[in-house]
Amino acid sequence: MQQSGEFERHRPRLFGIAYRMLGSRSDAEDVLQDAYLRWHRGASDEVRSPEAWLVTAVTRLCIDRLRSARAEREQYIGPWLPEPLIGDAAADASAELSSSLSIAFLVVLEQLAPDERAAFLLHEVFDTDYAEIAEILGKSEAACRQIVSRARRRVRGQRPRAQVSDSARRSVLERFATAIRTQDKSALLELVAQKASWTSDGGGRARAALKVIRGRERVVRFVMAVLGRLVDQFAFEMIAVNGEPALALRVDGSLFSIITVRTDGLRILDIYTVLNPDKLAATAAGTRG
Repeated sequence: MQQSGEFERHRPRLFGIAYRMLGSRSDAEDVLQDAYLRWHRGASDEVRSPEAWLVTAVTRLCIDRLRSARAEREQYIGPWLPEPLIGDAAADASAELSSSLSIAFLVVLEQLAPDERAAFLLHEVFDTDYAEIAEILGKSEAACRQIVSRARRRVRGQRPRAQVSDSARRSVLERFATAIRTQDKSALLELVAQKASWTSDGGGRARAALKVIRGRERVVRFVMAVLGRLVDQFAFEMIAVNGEPALALRVDGSLFSIITVRTDGLRILDIYTVLNPDKLAATAAGTRG
């Protein structure tokens, strides 16, 4: 019972690491289950720091899973996006730093190698010192400093520098939804940034663009052509996804897609939409769990 209590005490932090590493709630839960079994079988009172032991176990399991997932994602049909966390489902994971939970941030992390991703998240998000990171990754402290520094430059080069309030993000999304409902092309052109992109994840299970669409004109044309055909069927709902305001599109009460955006508070810089029914089903199950 003491072992179980110790594990549960650290669960929010462990889930936060695993989800940010893997971009999947279900995969993160699987890793935590595996870590729990190892902790239950192998841990003892001789462990000086249960938290350090558990963080090490979860991080190494995530690195292994991420390496195998790379091959799977190469076979994935169309762009791959993280599995969204809706509402209360994100509560534990967002306890550390909500800005590092956004879909836009996780998409950037996909460009990092597994060791880079682990080192960057542990240091920049979870405030882990280099000595502990070195022990977890089996590298020198100097190497870990270089890994984090390199990853930091790559991430900061693509993340929006300005902090955007939830109210500003919600306002942008409301304008976007209104423009879609009314099929107002001029409003969309005004709202969408010149170098904006549209990334849709259908996974071969739902109709979606098979490549990232780039450029304001192309994005707006796509929105008008694809969403415009179904606009009379859509019910738009403002929800919380990964700690930020987002849009849920429903058809006859069923979740059709989840839309999140990267914004500077005035314009939409990037749009991410998850349509893969498997991910949407897992998301809905997570909110019930």
